[in-house]
Amino acid sequence: MAAGRTAQAVATRGAEIVAVGSDAEVSAFAGPATEIVELEGRTLMPGLIDGHAHADREGLKGLLPSLSGCRSVAGVVDRIREIAATTPKGRWIVTMPLGEPPEYASSPSMFGEGRLPDRFDLDRATADHPVLIRCAWGYWPGVLPTVSIANSAALRLAKVDAGTESPSAKLTIEKDGAGEPTGRFFEHAMQPLAEFTLFRGAPNFTADDRLRTMEASMRAYNRFGTTGVFEGHGVNGEVIDAWRRTRDAGRSTLRAHLLVSPAFSGASVADVAQWVTREAARLRRDAQGDDWVRLQGMYAEPAVDAPEARLRAGCAPQSGWAGFNYDAGLPPEQFRTLLTNAAREGLRVCAIQTAMADVFIDVAREALIDGLRWVIAHPATLDARQVAGIADNGVVVTTLTNAYIWRSASSVLGRIGAERENEICPIRSLLDAGVKVSLASDNVPVTLWPCVWQATERIDRATRRVIAPSQKVSREEALQCATVNGAWLCGDETRRGTLEAGKLADMIVLADNPLTMPAERIPTLVPDMTIVGGRVAPRD
Repeated sequence: MAAGRTAQAVATRGAEIVAVGSDAEVSAFAGPATEIVELEGRTLMPGLIDGHAHADREGLKGLLPSLSGCRSVAGVVDRIREIAATTPKGRWIVTMPLGEPPEYASSPSMFGEGRLPDRFDLDRATADHPVLIRCAWGYWPGVLPTVSIANSAALRLAKVDAGTESPSAKLTIEKDGAGEPTGRFFEHAMQPLAEFTLFRGAPNFTADDRLRTMEASMRAYNRFGTTGVFEGHGVNGEVIDAWRRTRDAGRSTLRAHLLVSPAFSGASVADVAQWVTREAARLRRDAQGDDWVRLQGMYAEPAVDAPEARLRAGCAPQSGWAGFNYDAGLPPEQFRTLLTNAAREGLRVCAIQTAMADVFIDVAREALIDGLRWVIAHPATLDARQVAGIADNGVVVTTLTNAYIWRSASSVLGRIGAERENEICPIRSLLDAGVKVSLASDNVPVTLWPCVWQATERIDRATRRVIAPSQKVSREEALQCATVNGAWLCGDETRRGTLEAGKLADMIVLADNPLTMPAERIPTLVPDMTIVGGRVAPRD
């Protein structure tokens, strides 16, 4: 059925839908071997498509021991002592960050002792293992600094002592009154530094880890009704390989549209121009994709915090939580060459944050981008001029309502002023201008249902007030952003996004109707069943 319509029944054959209509119309397709599933009043709708997912990270989280539930330093010590009891002596113990998923926010106040653990606390847990509590990926809590903590054995292996200087002003090695390191390392950057510098000798994620956890990542997204993802931040070779090898093994349950994450360390203008020509030719080949995994273009960004980016990139192919290359950023001349040449080659581009709207509009004056479906990912604000320019050039927008409505709308408002309130995550304005808007989780958390609710209610978590109420959208519009527009984002509008004959049988079964159920229950929706390509996705 087309967007906005309802029907009584759906018939599928193999991976595709063959009929949608009334019970009588669809029953004509039933045969002796047909399996009939009675929904008994439940809701069937298209599967959700996450416009900026970082899906590969979710399975990786299961590789590291969790510190969730620890409400005291003593609790952390006990948890690590338990882990050490089953870990061979001398082997590294690397854990998930302090705090609770999915945000992993941490502060001294979260512990009964009113302070964070230090090296001596971890020493009490074990003296036989180097221990590292990894810091959170900064975009999870959205607040800096984040913190890593190491015990004395880990400090010795890392050669961190009283004389050690930090490799970056954005990484603080905390020291006590005598100048000795406390074991606490405070990160003042959203993307970690300690694990790529001081602790680069500690275990980190391998290509094999990414492959063997990919199915767990898929199931995590399937559980909440997501049947496809668009990875707008780009992914590196290890992640591309994990997606493809899972598909080749016939194990995929989540469709992935991927953008290439470039590695541009030291690239000249000529190097960038050659890279675009080469990549454009490669991405045009039919072998680049199918219904499960497709490479569609590239991620682009200007150089920001270049010294820190070089430090992280120095550990390539190791990329930690990122799953993308840290040296994608380019100086102004090379960045402009990248974008204009990409447009001329017909190459798709995605960039993040508000400022990229102006950059795209400017590039469009020199090279046509309308029709290429360039993407601006998670802009916090967009003004009327930017919205018009985005619409005029066929740019798609993926919105992070979790970040810019629920978690930080009041702080954004305080920064830009009340007169610009309607610029905050302006989904209504974008839709009215004809822009395709796709909802996105950013992996915080994996479910898109809070995003549907946030787009319709626009409530700020800190103040519980509605921010920019005129930017609210209807539930039907929000669901279209999570389905129809997600398919458009992926270039798959003829294959996905609605339940119609000839489209892929990507569907979810809900006990409630998201169009009529109480609004406050929408964020906690979990489908009874997620169907991808006509097959029920497994659950753990």
